[in-house]
Amino acid sequence: MRTGTSQRDDQRQTAQQRRKELLEAADRVVLRDGPEASMNAIAAEAGITKPILYRHFGDKGGLYRALAKRHTDALLASLRAALDAPADDRRQRVEATLDTYLAAIEARPQVYRFLMHPADHGQQEAEQSFDVGHHSAPLLRRLGEELATVIAERVELGPGGDEVARVWGHGIVGMMHAAGDWWLRDRPCARGQLVHHLTDLLWGRLSLADDRGGAPGF
Repeated sequence: MRTGTSQRDDQRQTAQQRRKELLEAADRVVLRDGPEASMNAIAAEAGITKPILYRHFGDKGGLYRALAKRHTDALLASLRAALDAPADDRRQRVEATLDTYLAAIEARPQVYRFLMHPADHGQQEAEQSFDVGHHSAPLLRRLGEELATVIAERVELGPGGDEVARVWGHGIVGMMHAAGDWWLRDRPCARGQLVHHLTDLLWGRLSLADDRGGAPGF
């Protein structure tokens, strides 16, 4: 005879499996529609009604947070692997980490746009109040804190090192995000070139470069 505890465990596992299936359906819609992905389309893809989708996630914000966690977890795992991979020197490790981030957004640009940019049109009126910026900021903060932890653990920064590590961690993530967003839209150069230029910046090239002749100092 099954106990109440085992029945609750079964129900919890069933709910978790169903949630995973719904997230996979949402992923398929996001890969197809990007920022235009709607709750109606996701419900249709999953073969359910929108009220059932709301029952699992509450609203589009709840679904967004679940998808953001899913993709951020995967990205962080990839970044950690790049940081832990054998490298000849620190610069090579930095290049590998930057390239891992850019490769991830290049491989799934529609997912990136869904997570970072609101739709310009085509959304249901009930979804127009969804603020992507409000939800994406915690995602970037999480990446910044994770990178800060790695820097603090691996680089000798002297007194006040934890503060420096957090500033650097969030600064590097901000740079990666802004540069990657611009690059993904305009594609001004190859990914490898962007990695090289960003690594030069992190490596202190700005402090070593001379001012241009006839231009204001920087």
